[in-house]
Order: sequence, then structure tokens, then C-alpha cells
Amino acid sequence: MSKPLLVIVGAGQGVSAAVARKFGSNGFRVALIARNQGSLDTLVNDLKDETVEAFAITADATNTESVENAFRVIREQFGTPDVLLYNAAVISQSTVSNLNEQQLIDEFKVNVVGALTSVKQVVPAFVERREGTILITGGGLAITPNPEYASLSIGKAGVRSLTYSLAQELKAHSIYVGTVTIGGYVSKGTFYDPDQIAEKYWELYQERDEVEYVFAQS
Repeated sequence: MSKPLLVIVGAGQGVSAAVARKFGSNGFRVALIARNQGSLDTLVNDLKDETVEAFAITADATNTESVENAFRVIREQFGTPDVLLYNAAVISQSTVSNLNEQQLIDEFKVNVVGALTSVKQVVPAFVERREGTILITGGGLAITPNPEYASLSIGKAGVRSLTYSLAQELKAHSIYVGTVTIGGYVSKGTFYDPDQIAEKYWELYQERDEVEYVFAQS
């Protein structure tokens, strides 16, 4: 039997790299999707140095056709995904009154719409198999908006709602949907160390008993 496959959309250093290492060290192959081929190649090489079987596919999370093509390549070359992690987000600083309408639309496409597009690439096979896991990176701004990061606050609220709605919809099909809501700035050696956050993703995957884990200091 081939190794299970994790697909990460919005792959890069930080949380997604840590999740790739965690799942990879537990027998997963990892397919990484992002826009920048150079950063993807670096991440693949880093993972391979840690004996994680990893592959890179370029795609733009804001472009439906691009995402669809990436998942088509993954299915044809590596097989059907078992776990999806959506980790793409745009972090920009602006208050609501200074936020440009087009900027909000463009960033919402990454923060929320790209998650929907990615989810739609795996749900049919998951439903057919009655098995699969969807993980989405959340943010504390969904719960406590920051007026200086208006677009991201709106986006994280949106993707959190998407996660809960999807979890309710797919529960009847034995598909698990979960999110880690990160309540601070991710940085190595701090409370918000990406490796510690990755441990929570792994726990959610294994336990499948709660939709949301809030990773935050009390």
C-alpha cells in the first residue's frame, strides 16, 4: 500500500513546513502548492534532507483553473490526496476606513475563496471513499479583530465560518474538517513555534473530536 498523501496549499516556511515535517515523519508523502517555484524547490529540498518524500506544484490560490490544474497533476502523478491543509493568507496592514475595495476583494480571494476552491478538489473523492481530512489554518483575528489588519481580520472570520459550515456538511460522510486558530505571530522559539502548532494539527488529524483548536496564550 502506498503512503498516504498530504496536500498543502499555500506552502512555505513556517506552519506549512512544520506540518509537512510532522506528517512526513509519520509516513505521509507531501505535495506542496504555492506560486513561487524557487521557494517551493527550497522547501522540497529541506524536507528531503529530513527524509520526507515531497513534491512541488506551482499554482495561484486566487485562480480557480490554476488550482484545478495543480490538483489534476497531483492525482495523475501521485494519487488521490488523503489530507488537505489550506494555509494561504495575505497579511496586509490597513484600517477599515483606509481599506481599498479592490484590495479587500483580491485578498479575500486568497484568504477565503482559495480555501473553497481547494476543498472542492478533494471533497468528491472523500465523499466517495467516506474518508478524508480537511485542515484549514485559522487566526485569532477571526475572534478578536485587529483594526490595523482589517482585511485579514475579515478573511480569517470568513474562513473560520467556512470551516464550521463544511464540518457540519461533511460529518455525515465521515470526513473530518478542523482548524487551528493561531492567536499570535508565528516564530521559532516562542509560544507560537511552528513545530508546536504542527503538533496540534497532528492531534486534530488523529483525534478528529473537535472542529477548532485555539492556539493562544491565556
